[in-house]
Amino acid sequence: MPRTVINTQSFTDADAALAHAKAIYDSGIAHLRQSLKDFVGGQEGMAHVRACYPFVRVRVDTVERADSRLSYGFVAGPGVYETTLTRPDLFRHYLREQFKLLLKNHGVALEVGLSNQPIPVHFSFAEHDHIEGNMPPERRSRLRDLFDLPNLAAMDDGIANGSHEPHPSADGLTRHPLALFTAPRIDYSLHRLRHYTGTAPEHFQNYVLFTNYQFYIDEFVRLGHELMADENGEHTAFVEPGNVLTRRAGLSAEAGDELGAPPPRLPQMPAYHLKRHGHSGITMVNIGVGPSNAKTITDHIAVLRPHAWLMLGHCAGLRNTQQLGDYVLAHGYVREDHVLDEELPLWVPIPPLAEIQVALEQAVAEVTQLSGYELKKIMRTGTVASTDNRNWELLPHPGPERRFSQSRAVALDMESATIAANGFRFRVPYGTLLCVSDKPLHGEIKLPGMANHFYRERVDQHLRIGIRAIEILRHQGLDHLHSRKLRSFAEVAFQ
Repeated sequence: MPRTVINTQSFTDADAALAHAKAIYDSGIAHLRQSLKDFVGGQEGMAHVRACYPFVRVRVDTVERADSRLSYGFVAGPGVYETTLTRPDLFRHYLREQFKLLLKNHGVALEVGLSNQPIPVHFSFAEHDHIEGNMPPERRSRLRDLFDLPNLAAMDDGIANGSHEPHPSADGLTRHPLALFTAPRIDYSLHRLRHYTGTAPEHFQNYVLFTNYQFYIDEFVRLGHELMADENGEHTAFVEPGNVLTRRAGLSAEAGDELGAPPPRLPQMPAYHLKRHGHSGITMVNIGVGPSNAKTITDHIAVLRPHAWLMLGHCAGLRNTQQLGDYVLAHGYVREDHVLDEELPLWVPIPPLAEIQVALEQAVAEVTQLSGYELKKIMRTGTVASTDNRNWELLPHPGPERRFSQSRAVALDMESATIAANGFRFRVPYGTLLCVSDKPLHGEIKLPGMANHFYRERVDQHLRIGIRAIEILRHQGLDHLHSRKLRSFAEVAFQ
């Protein structure tokens, strides 16, 4: 059956532009799903099936634009700017805001149409589809002959890394990127998020806490259920792996709430979501140990364009003046994690973000009820070193401790520099507040009895500090949070 032709149209209304993009996307997805259903059902003689993503384009012929306090929402200069779009249902609020800013700042129409970028058939699957498992091997091997499969060349991070070089296309136009991520790259990460965290992307909130210990997650789960019992609370639901959803007392259940089920085993990096209106709640992810996990999860969460992510975890204190349970507020990073060396060279500095730093320090003061000298006794601001070698203590002496001393590092972990560096790379405001759990350079190594006492004493307070910092950032507003320090001089327009 022939498909309806959808032409490129110009819009000066953000909602109308978004509706047209959604019509294009929904039509393509419906076509792929029906064709795939026919194929799985055994239909023969099918021609190659293709559907393409919608695009949005803006043409600007002047450097002049409206004044804006935001660090995004405008293009770098005259030219043609374009990006492909996916999941307009999931990103509707985000896309509407980006469209409105472009219209306001440049006063030109938005063009929305059908791109030449195919939608891989795997990215058309619904949440609970497992179609390939229902096909015999010989039929599964024919899938690539009839449908477009994911193409890694269409989903690299060249735009975010600053290495993308736009070239004239067949029509003679040089299309500069309008967003950090193309539609296939976003779809890839959405599927990865389901796999790694055990929750659907729809549940992720715009403020994210990362931790490297399950103890923090246990406390977050306890707090989440406690808040759901408060009929007058501001949070609407709490979601756990398997999309198990608990709504706040007094709120009516919605369609789909019953579909969640605890997984037989926890995923690699389980996520928990304390939901709030407008995705303004908190997502917490246990990333486990190591910079590889830290890079993996932030690579994928970045496509959701969160407003901030913070690392709350444990570290080794490197100064004899520190005590177990003291806090470290990172204002610089020694990157010996190595997982981002190709994407973000070591000569690129990872600056502290004043907005985040002030919020974290204020949160520590409020939760601990300390100030001035007493506050400085339990919290130190300084450089945090991140290593990819958990047993760095076993290297010949003098080994890495000499480099740590030369860098003036006050703490060591395995994830913080990675999370901060990927925040810098993906223009996501970042921060780190760690808690000293051992002092290996001074004979205080982590032993079971000592660790258990430490965890009981500090985890609850540390988590409450992180949550309070997010409340402060949320109250300040996005124009205050999104720093120009994260934007280059030839920056994409989308946040």
